Amino acid sequence: QAQLVESGGGLVQAGGSLRLSCAASRSIFSVCLMAWYRQAPGKERDWVATITTGGNTNYADSVKGRFTISRDHAKNTVYLQMNSLKPEDTAVYYCNCRPGISAYWGPGTQVTVSS
Repeated sequence: QAQLVESGGGLVQAGGSLRLSCAASRSIFSVCLMAWYRQAPGKERDWVATITTGGNTNYADSVKGRFTISRDHAKNTVYLQMNSLKPEDTAVYYCNCRPGISAYWGPGTQVTVSS
């Protein structure tokens, strides 16, 4: 079973940047399709970005060109670099690991963007 822990959230002004990290247990990280999701208050959890084990990436249209997902296999960590942040990016951000049919989630980290 995978354990995921997000970090790096916080309060930032519009136009600013944050980098989120998600540390995963060593035993599973190398085979996981890793992704970031986010959930704003009163809304459903939405997909943000995905990175394959080989480093191929895909992004939601709302963050394309502003966010970058990456992974470090040596550190068992996936990152989300968020630039040009907007108030509508405010949400709890969750890390997701899918080694196959199963899916694992971290507890989330809060990102708040003030206008």
